[in-house]
Amino acid sequence: MKFTLEIIRILIIFGLLGFIFNKAIMFIYSSIGIQLDNYYGGLIAGIGIIISIFVLYRNKLQFSGFYKSDKNVKLSKTVSTFLISISIIMLVIAPYLP
Repeated sequence: MKFTLEIIRILIIFGLLGFIFNKAIMFIYSSIGIQLDNYYGGLIAGIGIIISIFVLYRNKLQFSGFYKSDKNVKLSKTVSTFLISISIIMLVIAPYLP
């Protein structure tokens, strides 16, 4: 039962934070005069947002959920830095894709 509740919690977190991050990124893009009208740019930006939410979940949010286990560990600092860097790069290059 706890596992099912945790899956539902993860889906809500990813959906809600994904929506909020997407609107924030689109607001930032539009405020500096960049329109993200192409399919590939939106896809790359979405993947970058998902990666950043994944890092946030694995390093902070998984420890406040329903499911407690010894297998719940943070990502290493190197992996976290790498994933956040990739996410930022994806968000920066997204408007410039064809």
